Amino acid sequence: MVTLRQAGIEDVAGIEALVRAAYSIYLPRIGKPPGPMLDDYHALVADGRVTVVDHAGRPAGLIVLLPQPDHLLLDNVAVAPEAQGRGLGRRLIAFAEAEARRLGLHEIRLYTHITMTENITLYRRLGFVETHRGEQAGYSRVFMRKPISPN
Repeated sequence: MVTLRQAGIEDVAGIEALVRAAYSIYLPRIGKPPGPMLDDYHALVADGRVTVVDHAGRPAGLIVLLPQPDHLLLDNVAVAPEAQGRGLGRRLIAFAEAEARRLGLHEIRLYTHITMTENITLYRRLGFVETHRGEQAGYSRVFMRKPISPN
């Protein structure tokens, strides 16, 4: 059974391993570790920003959400390579949409590296639209948004 739950400190090692596995395929494309591989997951988990898809007691996917005054920033979404293709990423995005509504926010924003073309395609299929491209924190990024209607 797969469930969504807020990550606890006991999950940090599993989260870091999941992120390494999910993002390592992009190392050759980018030439350096993608941003999510450099994040401080101890701090993010302690701040309550990480939700995991729990499978058999360990994280199979995760999402990092950072509420902003006028939008919800989807900072990271990752699924373990062995769990990809099962709809977990879509389930995590749906969770982000529900969180935006719960917080009274009407937009989700995200960014991804320009070479992560599979992700860009997926986000477009899920209703995100590209707003612009640019350099941020030393990475070439594609910025996207999705309006969220209140229920």
